[in-house]
Amino acid sequence: MNMEEFAERAVRAGVIPPLVELLRGRLTWVEQRVAVRALGHLATYPSTFPAVADHGEVLELAIQLASSSLEIVYSHFYQFVDRRLGYHCDLLTRGMGGVEMESRKAEEWASQLQCWSLQLINCFAFKPEFLHDICKTDFLIKLPGMWGGLVNENSPAGVGLLRTICQSKIGRGHVANIPGTIDSLCNIARSSDDWQYMAVDCLIWLVQDANTCHKVIDKVAPTLIDLANISTLGDYKKLGDTIVTVLQECVQQIGNSRGTISTRTKEEIDELLRSKQSYKLEKNMPKEDLHIKQAAALVVKLEGNSMFSSGNIEGAAAKYSEALALCPMKSKKERVVLYSNRAQCYLLLQQPLAAISDATRALCLHSPVNRHAKSLWRRAQAYDMLGLAKESLLDAILFINECSQSNDPDLSLKQNKVPDYAERLVKKQMRAAWLFREAALKHGGVHCEGDASDAFGQEADDSEWETASESDAENEARGDADDENEWKNDGRQEDLCEKS
Repeated sequence: MNMEEFAERAVRAGVIPPLVELLRGRLTWVEQRVAVRALGHLATYPSTFPAVADHGEVLELAIQLASSSLEIVYSHFYQFVDRRLGYHCDLLTRGMGGVEMESRKAEEWASQLQCWSLQLINCFAFKPEFLHDICKTDFLIKLPGMWGGLVNENSPAGVGLLRTICQSKIGRGHVANIPGTIDSLCNIARSSDDWQYMAVDCLIWLVQDANTCHKVIDKVAPTLIDLANISTLGDYKKLGDTIVTVLQECVQQIGNSRGTISTRTKEEIDELLRSKQSYKLEKNMPKEDLHIKQAAALVVKLEGNSMFSSGNIEGAAAKYSEALALCPMKSKKERVVLYSNRAQCYLLLQQPLAAISDATRALCLHSPVNRHAKSLWRRAQAYDMLGLAKESLLDAILFINECSQSNDPDLSLKQNKVPDYAERLVKKQMRAAWLFREAALKHGGVHCEGDASDAFGQEADDSEWETASESDAENEARGDADDENEWKNDGRQEDLCEKS
């Protein structure tokens, strides 16, 4: 069905009714996976989509499957090892066998089942007449969290469907009314997610729409302002300029329509516009004047470093802010350091949102974009403080990747060894962001023959759902289970402030 000609033949042969039966769950989740994939292919082509749409229950079944697929695979296969159907195991492992391989492939197939269901829904989302059925509040709230896990290599999953929904006026109207979905889009837009640009698209379209701008501007503006210095992202060549224009037009639009915008948001946008104006003025400024500003910023930055070293974190943050005000806009490398240093201060001051903002600004200014290792690590810690495991995990993984390629002796991995503090964070977030985590919390842990609760060993069961900091007694008993604060402190002790 990868070719439209053969898809048309399949439809004429009457393949859709039996596929719908399988989609209903007539057999098992394995056959549902095949059915949703086949129907997704048929729904892709203009010539065969009407035949799929004629079966009105297809869309509803796909929505149900996207929401429940992970729970179905976990409870029907993954959870009870000794009850796994033989032909399922053979299909998953291609006859090679082995519980570990079965479990790993089951997670991969569960991800595909969810992502292919979303792809099928996406085909309907391009048609306005189906949007009201798709844009149910409960479903839109869940969509950003449907990401397919780390085993998903090439599907935009939930954020891809949200992007399609936000291309239409009807869809934007529904999304704008759900604050939780807007918050999730903002988090994805300021993350190392491969589909970051799709979240940015959604935010820009929501701000450009006169009917939704006033509803979302106070939530969306801080995120877009943080991204205003980014150069390229996805298909965007001058994304920062686009963001500035969109925000400026939104403010004018709200003013003309007597809409509401908070004073703080208005001030932040005005500050962004002033910074862009300063950048233009600097192009005509004598080099001597620019050098004087650079020197003044350097002096203040060193004062901030000194305060930081002495433990005056608030004073250091203030000095970095002062240095940013002095530093020329074109001195991008120096501004990256200043934003990143201030992000570290905000981390220690327990202000994760401010830390995420500054780390994102540093990553946008850096060349290449989103590749400044220390800012990635600081943002990973900030997202961890907010309990956002996926965003923290993706930043931490990219941090390790950057360390492996860095020439900086402070960051380069000695003997290719991942820093202990980074390894601990990645392990913690992989447990927290595990694809089956919610299903396991609902239905219980994995069981096999013998004592069900100890099926895969106490260590696996405990570590899956508990953090190392739950009790001092547990820490002492486990011996090598480090308190989660330790990796944070380790990370902070290693060159917290950059000196160049």
